[in-house]
Amino acid sequence: MQFSQLGLHEAVLRAAASEEYTTATPIQAQAIPEVLKKHDVLGCAQTGTGKTAAFAMPILTHLANDTKERTRRPRCLVLTPTRELASQIQQSFRTYGQFLPLKHGVIFGGVNQTPQVQMLRNGLDVIIATPGRLLDLYQQRHVDLSGIEIFVLDEADRMLDMGFITDIRKIVAHIPKARQTLLFSATMPQEIRRLADSILHKPVSIAVTPVASTVDKIEQSVYMVEKPRKPQLLAHLIKELPMYRTIVFTRTKHGADKVVRSLKTFGIESEAIHGNKTQNARKRALDRFATNKIPVLVATDIASRGIDIDGITHVVNFDLTHEPESYVHRIGRTGRAGASGAAISFCDREERGNLRGIEKLIKRVITIKDNPIEGTPMPPREAQAHDDGPRRGNGGGGGGRQGGRSGNGRNAPEIDPRRGSHATPHTNQTRDNQPSQPPREFGVTRASHPVAGGGGRPAFRGNRPNVGGGGGGLGRGPSKGGLGKGGPGKGGPSRGRR
Repeated sequence: MQFSQLGLHEAVLRAAASEEYTTATPIQAQAIPEVLKKHDVLGCAQTGTGKTAAFAMPILTHLANDTKERTRRPRCLVLTPTRELASQIQQSFRTYGQFLPLKHGVIFGGVNQTPQVQMLRNGLDVIIATPGRLLDLYQQRHVDLSGIEIFVLDEADRMLDMGFITDIRKIVAHIPKARQTLLFSATMPQEIRRLADSILHKPVSIAVTPVASTVDKIEQSVYMVEKPRKPQLLAHLIKELPMYRTIVFTRTKHGADKVVRSLKTFGIESEAIHGNKTQNARKRALDRFATNKIPVLVATDIASRGIDIDGITHVVNFDLTHEPESYVHRIGRTGRAGASGAAISFCDREERGNLRGIEKLIKRVITIKDNPIEGTPMPPREAQAHDDGPRRGNGGGGGGRQGGRSGNGRNAPEIDPRRGSHATPHTNQTRDNQPSQPPREFGVTRASHPVAGGGGRPAFRGNRPNVGGGGGGLGRGPSKGGLGKGGPGKGGPSRGRR
């Protein structure tokens, strides 16, 4: 359907034509008429399908057609989870509203608030904001939300993942109840539907692409690989395929930084983008990637929501996500606008369950490819991938009847962010924390595992007495069992709570 058939304002059509946009995507063709009718909308569509224009174009039309006297109070509020996505949405409003006398601005944290405060004082028609900074400015009485007529919640699923649900409800409580509300999301789990029920009034539901569907032109494959060898495999594929413009997804911010450092040891330049980076650093990384100055961008799921770059040839799931819907969203970064692309996943033995969940959702078996680095020498330690949780102390051993204090060595336990408890890398734990023999489909025995260490029981620290054991590797810590080779260590006094 042509934009000219949708009832948009003449200035909006002229702006779209100047960008050579004439044909609406399915989400736009369905959502724009409903938004123009001032209906609440619950929209679900994959990334790259044009969700932003689906609400930006009719909102601009509504504001342009409004004959009420203008004030300095904003009339439209768009909430989004990340700074990058907020900037991307503002760019869409700027593009489609370039011939309209409307003002719009973006508000997010990580930068000085003074320019944002001055912008609000000068008056805005549309605010695009992240929840945290908007609440800060509201509490400082720098922003007046009493004139909001249209409220948009974009990327709602990521909002929930990032823990913004409380902030969203606080903001909703400060805007008028008599409003039009639009909720858009790449995925539509039950939590999103419950949120929609609480803030939408008789919404029109639009779902142009089922959450389980993946783009047909994306070639999907998976490599079975031990975790320490993932960087080596990534570097091999980048050089041999080759990969010209690649996004690599990791589970954690710390893991993203480690991938960048590992690739550097193989002579491959890359940059990471995640929530711990400053706004300037994130913008610089995106600009370098978009202008082909670096071939690889390493990102976490949350930070990647603002990436809108064409021509991405490969997406690599360095860590196979435990959220099948996130897999669909990740690989949607490639194969856009009818182009072909490739999605490559690395699966270690602990991620086999994640792989099964993804295949169940997308209703297809992902092709397993032969590992091209199988049997090659282990790369240097700095080029290996290990558990990316925080580590403690300086030794690999533990010991003592109540467990010696573990050090900062290779065997130190990590904090598993998914369980909020200590977990030992690369071992299967029974309920009493005894390590069991790991599966052998990767050809790795416990004694020879490069991370798990020797045969001693790992030391744990937590809210119960520590379960000590012998030295597990060549630690250098204060524990007397630190140099053990798997036998029982004597260990120091326990520091865990009893």
